Amino acid sequence: MASYPESELILNPDGSVYHLNLKPKHLSDTIIVVGDPGRVHRVSQFFDDVDFEMNKREFITHIGQYKGKRITVLSTGLGTDNVEIVMTELDALANINLKTREPIKKRKSLNIIRIGSSASIQEDIRVGSHVASEYAVGLDTLMQFYNLPQTTTEISICKAIKEKTKLSFMPYCVKGSSDLMKQFGSDLVKGNTVTTPGFYAPQGRNLRIPIKHKNLLQDLNYFHLNDFWLTNFEMETAGYYALGLLMGHNMLSLNAILANRIRNTFSTNPNRVIDSLVRKVLERI
Repeated sequence: MASYPESELILNPDGSVYHLNLKPKHLSDTIIVVGDPGRVHRVSQFFDDVDFEMNKREFITHIGQYKGKRITVLSTGLGTDNVEIVMTELDALANINLKTREPIKKRKSLNIIRIGSSASIQEDIRVGSHVASEYAVGLDTLMQFYNLPQTTTEISICKAIKEKTKLSFMPYCVKGSSDLMKQFGSDLVKGNTVTTPGFYAPQGRNLRIPIKHKNLLQDLNYFHLNDFWLTNFEMETAGYYALGLLMGHNMLSLNAILANRIRNTFSTNPNRVIDSLVRKVLERI
């Protein structure tokens, strides 16, 4: 088997992967990912104990025990660019021998749960609710650099969204893990999440600078293809779903709804909404 050169698989002097500063021993069967580095503690505060901590840039990792189960929680920062770094390095920890730089013959599939915050784009999905993403639609360009397989249904959704919004590029659409949905999201609101490359104009927010797609929020709010509707905005899920599919990992995104863009409302206690979702996830691992 060919080995990966030092310029492609960059390791730190201690043998850990470059950005995350983690080694294979730091993986657990289930990994929780969050965007906000400060949210790592919002998860690990419920652990019985924390065995390991690593802080590097926006990538913060806590590893601990919860009711006898070992759990890794780490932050990515915002955006699918950071998600690509995290997913690639987690996959390297699981499926590459870092000493020989060769792929491990027996591939390992990770279970990765995103606990994130999000804004509803449907009036009936109230602030304080929790949404489990069945599909994610990416309005970012990450998948322009990968060969992403898509089903006929997913391609139809992408074409219809492009036509509805008059975007100059083709979105991508990916389904999350059905098995993880059964385990973690069976009683949550089922949704289809829009992942954007920014928080303001790409989500239809218009402050001082005029935006190009003035009706983006309304177009996505009203969009539907048969029984497929779009439910919420955030900035990572589509990247996770696409890379999870390409790498062979099981991925599910769970979203604490902190804002409703149609009602123009925001949660009065966002930490309580997030903490209640964290507790649900931990109890179901």
